[in-house]
Amino acid sequence: MKITTESTWRELPLGGKITQPGSATEYETGGWRSKRPIWDFDKCTQCLICWVFCPDSAILIEDGKVIGADLMHCKGCGICAEECPDRTKAITMVDELELRAQEEKQRA
Repeated sequence: MKITTESTWRELPLGGKITQPGSATEYETGGWRSKRPIWDFDKCTQCLICWVFCPDSAILIEDGKVIGADLMHCKGCGICAEECPDRTKAITMVDELELRAQEEKQRA
């Protein structure tokens, strides 16, 4: 059975298991994120270490360069920021609720 965003709780497998291999991209997990990675591209050396260590494959790469994070899949674990080399520390984890409030204020 394919799980979709319209699936009811009764249709979900016990323990929230992913029952089909290679289907993690079908599950949007960014909704519970409390911290969001923000890149300072002036500091970023494009070493791609963040991409290598991201457990959710949420680092977006375009033309061999980091362009940000796929926020639908980023859980905000901070591994990317932790693994960013000390000489650059180009990734900062920012409080998600504060960031959303700022974005909402800018739209108004």
